[in-house]
Amino acid sequence: MSFGEMLEMVDILKRADYDGKKAKIMAKVVKSLQKNFGVRRSKDQLRKRWSDLKLREHEQYRRIRRVLQKSK
Repeated sequence: MSFGEMLEMVDILKRADYDGKKAKIMAKVVKSLQKNFGVRRSKDQLRKRWSDLKLREHEQYRRIRRVLQKSK
C-alpha cells in the first residue's frame, strides 16, 4: 500500500469517527481508494492496515498525521 493510499485512508477514518461507525466508513474508504488510486482493496485488508498503522507502525502513522495537519 503506497503512502498516498495510507494518507487517504487515515484522513477519512480520522474525520469520520471510525470506531463508532466502522462498516459504513470503511465502505467510503474502499470507494475513495478505488476512485483516486484505481486500487480495489477489501474492507478486511484496510481494517488490518489501519490497525497495523496505529499499533506497529506508529512512526509512519505520526508522519501521515503531520502531513494531514499541514494540509488543513
